[in-house]
Amino acid sequence: MTDRRDPVEAKSDGSVDLYEISDWEVRSGLDRFAVWLYGGLVSTLRWTVVGAAVLIVLAEFALGGLGLVTDPVVGTFVVLSVVPALGLAAYLWYADVTTQEPLGLLIATFVLGVLLASFAGVLNPILGGYASAIGSGFGLVPVFGTLAFFFFVVGPIEETVKILAVRLHAYRDDRFDAVIDGAVYGAVAGLGFATIENALYITQTLGTAPEAANLIGEGSGIATVRALAGPGHVIYSAFAGYYLGLAKFNRDRAGPIVLKGLIIATLIHGTYNTTVTILVPAVASTTALSGFVAFFGFVILYDGLFGLLLIRKLSKYNSAFRTVSQGDGPASRSEPPEFE
Repeated sequence: MTDRRDPVEAKSDGSVDLYEISDWEVRSGLDRFAVWLYGGLVSTLRWTVVGAAVLIVLAEFALGGLGLVTDPVVGTFVVLSVVPALGLAAYLWYADVTTQEPLGLLIATFVLGVLLASFAGVLNPILGGYASAIGSGFGLVPVFGTLAFFFFVVGPIEETVKILAVRLHAYRDDRFDAVIDGAVYGAVAGLGFATIENALYITQTLGTAPEAANLIGEGSGIATVRALAGPGHVIYSAFAGYYLGLAKFNRDRAGPIVLKGLIIATLIHGTYNTTVTILVPAVASTTALSGFVAFFGFVILYDGLFGLLLIRKLSKYNSAFRTVSQGDGPASRSEPPEFE
């Protein structure tokens, strides 16, 4: 393996002070100022991102996009729509074989997932038009435009903002102390994203209901559809989050590792969207199945497949943890749940 140290440091026996020769530490006032300034700039950038997300969400409320969510009936439909996604995220949290992640970090990640989803809401329509036009050859092959939209806009943007929700806070915390923690926080960020996305779909749908009497019927339908879509967000970002966790403990290869996770999540996400948009309606139209039944069957099979692959991946980590923990005394979780 290549020695990444400077030649002076590599050959030094420790008897020579190498400060600002091949090594560096905080000694002078200028050193302390540089550290303070860098930390301030990073913190300012983080809060700028969060502040911009908050403003976008507030604008959505002010302009009516989320106004109906304050209605008790609509709010209930929104809550019900995220129950399956919440159950999946809770299972991944409970099944962490190392330590259960603190509630405060989980809530912060969820809130960031909700807030940063607003960036996807802004960027998807703007970039989607260009991607669809170019991908389709400016209308010559529309299906290629659909593929370009889902694989080069929706998938990458949505998975990136969800992982950013983890990276901005939980990732920096010392309690994020295991690779598998990335999957847990990624799942919670996905839950936050699914919550605000469901809220937007439901409020926009019910906002066009011609009569209040139709509210329950239409609300039940859209809430059921969104309940089926929600777990996918948890699964996609749990994959990406796992690789973010892997990157935290492999800093020299962090960039490619994070990118690999985002590519995996994007491919799963893009394939889901494309199939739901193109294949499911085609199946429904050529069989006796209704559109909802075809959609329901596909979601169960698709999420079931990738959910099992995710569990299998985390199972390998859990098995390795148990193996290396043998002989070290009782583990932090005396009876960790089995994935297998």
